[in-house]
Amino acid sequence: MKIVQASGRHKAAIARATVRDGEGRVYVNGVALEAYQPEIARLRIQESLMLVPELTKKVDIHVRVSGGGFMGQANAARTAIARALADWSGSEEVREKFRGYDWSMIKSDVRRKEPKKPGGPGARAKYQKSYR
Repeated sequence: MKIVQASGRHKAAIARATVRDGEGRVYVNGVALEAYQPEIARLRIQESLMLVPELTKKVDIHVRVSGGGFMGQANAARTAIARALADWSGSEEVREKFRGYDWSMIKSDVRRKEPKKPGGPGARAKYQKSYR
């Protein structure tokens, strides 16, 4: 039995995907993908599965994701699944298919929130002055 593990990250979310021989079942944090909510996040995760349907039917995928918001978690899970499927297949053609669709499926998004600075409510904005 072949087992492959891969990880994906987006902002504060980290996902770990495990791919093994099976019948095409996908679970995210113990919940079947068909029942995963919200729907927009489920559709985002399914993108990586729809690109290689013939491969998805042969494997079971379990994803553990933590940290961040629901969309960051969905993007991290999508990257982890795509990387794991590419490693499991061992085919450069599958990796190129993911890379051609969206580069962030193979490479995690490295952008992070800019830290807040003194003198304002955020990273760049400054408090206004009226002089009156």
